[in-house]
Amino acid sequence: MRQDQDIDIIWDRLQRSAFRSKFRLNEKDLAYLRNKGTAVVLSHARDFIAARLAPALPAKDGKQTPWRGHPAFVAQHATATCCRGCLEKWHGIPKGQALGAAEQDYVVRLIALWLERRGGGID
Repeated sequence: MRQDQDIDIIWDRLQRSAFRSKFRLNEKDLAYLRNKGTAVVLSHARDFIAARLAPALPAKDGKQTPWRGHPAFVAQHATATCCRGCLEKWHGIPKGQALGAAEQDYVVRLIALWLERRGGGID
């Protein structure tokens, strides 16, 4: 599994992807991020990851992350942490195995990084 040693390399690859680099928070999501604060949004992200991404065989894998409705969802698509297929392709985290605490933390760190760099800032 690729993680901390090359998070900047993965970040650069994501930014060069025409699909991944197009994601932006809309005004509603920006307002939510500003009003709730990053700590709350990342707490929600942890819950989403635990429930929707961490199981070895997530329900509706490939479709479990909505495209909008929460800043974390947008960040997941932008960072290729939206489904197990993207986690495997972009981050080297294999499908079919439950995500451990370190892997879940890694996903949340990527979401936080995107919110800081591309999503409108972190408080």
